[in-house]
Amino acid sequence: MNSLLMRYRSVLVLIVVLTVVTMLIRANTVWLDTSVVIAIYSLIALSVGISYGQAGILSVAQAAFASVGAYATAIVTARYDLPAAVGLVLALLLPPLIAYPLARLVTRLNALSLAIATLVFGQAFDIILREGGDFTGGYIGLSGIPPLPFASGLLQFHFVAWGAVLIVAVLLSNLIDSPFGRATNTLRSDTLRAVADGVNVPHVRSAILAFSASVAGLGGWLYAHHIAYIGPDSLGPSVSLSVLLMAVVGGAQTVLGPIIGAALLTLLFKFIPSQEVQGMFYGGALIAVLVLTPNGLMGLRTVIGRWMKSSATKRERATANVATGVSAARRAS
Repeated sequence: MNSLLMRYRSVLVLIVVLTVVTMLIRANTVWLDTSVVIAIYSLIALSVGISYGQAGILSVAQAAFASVGAYATAIVTARYDLPAAVGLVLALLLPPLIAYPLARLVTRLNALSLAIATLVFGQAFDIILREGGDFTGGYIGLSGIPPLPFASGLLQFHFVAWGAVLIVAVLLSNLIDSPFGRATNTLRSDTLRAVADGVNVPHVRSAILAFSASVAGLGGWLYAHHIAYIGPDSLGPSVSLSVLLMAVVGGAQTVLGPIIGAALLTLLFKFIPSQEVQGMFYGGALIAVLVLTPNGLMGLRTVIGRWMKSSATKRERATANVATGVSAARRAS
């Protein structure tokens, strides 16, 4: 029982927070819409947490995978009048089918080369969407995407979106606590040790990137049905950089970190509409986090714990010095 509570403690904390927040905003359409957007970005940021936080794969193509899911559901629902469930299946399956062979090609590269390779893939996919003609909507995009039949209102969509986040959080919690998750963590910190332990490095890296792409595709599916429109600029390369920053600021190696980062930076977008000021705050937030707590905001727990332990040690030493001084004074008298 205690092991289950420890494994899912992040999920339980998220459920409590969501319950309180939902009670506060349930009658406010503006905040419900903001909550849905945060949930969508949380899913894409969690995909970064899976690939980068767990396996050290610095992918800058997560928004492209989300765009695959968004376009897949847009095409089958808006053009062919198929159910949104068909779009969901495609959004979950197509991104990993693209990501796995891509990973087999590029994950042998070093971190910087890998990031550049995935960025190039995202740019190439963006060009394909723009030149896709009537099939992808070209530069105009696709509109008229129907709402989800079981989430026609904002409150219902709020529950669906955050329900998806909770499911991914549970899956990520299980992954971290599984032998496969421990193998990916070993791979992130020491590739040679992972090879010595018998880990199939190319397969594990490719499987992790495929899983993260599927999570990003789920976010794209929700995005398309929430906005009812998808275009080349909706989930472009800039979104990949934004969700990467969200995951890093919150703490990419934890379950709650990407969600916290998505919430903070999405609210920053809301209250600071100017692009120039947003860039300044984004850069400042990233520098502050990397300097103060390299593991993100969730790493503050470790920093605070070390500070408290250091303070306690100093107090114990001071007390011991006082006691030694008193003993010495008594002996001298």
